[in-house]
Amino acid sequence: MIDQNSQYNQLPKELNSVFSELEMNKHLRQAGIKKSFGFGCTYLFQLIFCLIFQHKNWFSLLDSKKAEKYPAKDAVYRFLNESKFNWRRFLLLLSSFTIQKVARLTDKNRPKVLIVDDSAYDRNRSKKVELLARCFNHASLRQRHYKGFTMLTLGWSDGYTFMPIDFSLLSSKNTQINGISEQIDKRTCGYKRRENALQSKPEQLPDMIKRALTNGIDASYVLMDSWFTMPPLVKAIVEQGLDVIGMVKETKQRYNVNGKLVSLKQLYRLAQPTESKKGILRSIHTVMANGTPIKVVFIQNRNKKSEWLAILSTDCTLTEQEIVRIYGMRWDIEVFFKTAKSLLKLEKEFQSRSYDGLISHTTIVFARFIVLSWQNRCNTDQRTIGGLFYELCDEVNELDWAVALQQLIELFQDALKQAHKKIKKLIQSQLEKWIASLPNYIKAYLSISLCES
Repeated sequence: MIDQNSQYNQLPKELNSVFSELEMNKHLRQAGIKKSFGFGCTYLFQLIFCLIFQHKNWFSLLDSKKAEKYPAKDAVYRFLNESKFNWRRFLLLLSSFTIQKVARLTDKNRPKVLIVDDSAYDRNRSKKVELLARCFNHASLRQRHYKGFTMLTLGWSDGYTFMPIDFSLLSSKNTQINGISEQIDKRTCGYKRRENALQSKPEQLPDMIKRALTNGIDASYVLMDSWFTMPPLVKAIVEQGLDVIGMVKETKQRYNVNGKLVSLKQLYRLAQPTESKKGILRSIHTVMANGTPIKVVFIQNRNKKSEWLAILSTDCTLTEQEIVRIYGMRWDIEVFFKTAKSLLKLEKEFQSRSYDGLISHTTIVFARFIVLSWQNRCNTDQRTIGGLFYELCDEVNELDWAVALQQLIELFQDALKQAHKKIKKLIQSQLEKWIASLPNYIKAYLSISLCES
């Protein structure tokens, strides 16, 4: 019965309602992700999207008994490797649409922030991946070098729900292993993404934030760690109308206090101690070397109480407690990175050599997280994204036969309404005997237990 259904109606009930509510197919069309012949982009997108919830990869799916009803391997890889599809626009449309729905559930006085961070995109076993480079993972405890990309990510959060908005897989001009393929049309969206991959992080961030604001995403602050709080980047973000809250570390960067340029350690000595007992040591108003006024708050390092950490804010009207509390929302993006890599198989599901394949699959993984975040926000219970992911996997695995059985019961009910009385009694008695003989674990998934006339 299921094989005879339309290929576009194969989404599980749990995902079908979310796809409809978030207008996923509409965003695909608006981003130019469509084909004139062959398997439709909507069907291929849904097929790849649902792989992770079935505990299968593409190889095991084609190796299963149902492989005949799925497209061949080359159809899926042609879809992923298409350079004309504007995946960045699709992600922006989907995230902005979902954020607007989330904003209705959020108090207007609650701060909404954009969060910037980078993470390692590991491809250590690869040799011929386009734009592959040798990168350095500064966040790792070992601070190791690896082959792959640096995934620069921009996300939105209200302190309860995190949504990825935009990303860029950064290569390197200096440590590049492979360059841009000569077969790529320079007029396509894929070539523009390749050009962005060779830019630095400070060059890309202002444009990413501008695209987010242009798409109607509401935020008041940009949160970042100490790798991004450089004076030129802070000034560029402030000029876009957003305030910056970020960690700072001891570098050559200087601060202007009464006409004198001082280092961060000297600034700590000049700062006035606070009366707070919640780990906040000192605070001071100062000006960065490029003329941007900031407020710097010094807090105690929980891991090493003999040291302190510094957080700057370009919104000097905030109290020390508010600055620390808002900066704590930055941890949401770290949870996102962990979930995307551990549960959603960000680096492992498809091993494409094309840069377009990396972009498209990463976008699909981000879309999975958006769906999980929206479902988690709509539920009143306090389930985590990971818990919701595993529960959805269990429901999807048991869905095919449950839906088919339910449709079979409904088919018999429709037939009984049009049948003759004698035939109706005969069919009804046989159907009741069949339902009564079903195991209890199957009856539990049926909304009815008896055939009603």
